[in-house]
Amino acid sequence: MKLKIKKNDTVIVITGNDKGKIGRVLEVIPDKMRILVEGVNIRTRATRPNQQNPKGGLIHKELPIHYSNVQLIDSEKKPTRVGIRLTDKTDTKGKVVKQRYAKTNGKVI
Repeated sequence: MKLKIKKNDTVIVITGNDKGKIGRVLEVIPDKMRILVEGVNIRTRATRPNQQNPKGGLIHKELPIHYSNVQLIDSEKKPTRVGIRLTDKTDTKGKVVKQRYAKTNGKVI
């Protein structure tokens, strides 16, 4: 399934422990339907000393969350669903250009 949320989009978490947090999408994993969001779902892991980290210690890492737990932020800083509309324009190969738009205000994302 193709996800409507892309890398570098600004999203808000709508459910879970980090509900209400806003962050930028760092990575999209479409086969698992997960999204890695900056500053969201941070987990702490204890590591043993190794060559990269001679002292060992705690590592804080962001883990991906399911894409259904986030919504895109529109130009008015409100959560919105994403729609896709066809335009009158065509690209170099003759295909019709698709646009993503915010369903709250109808503006192009």
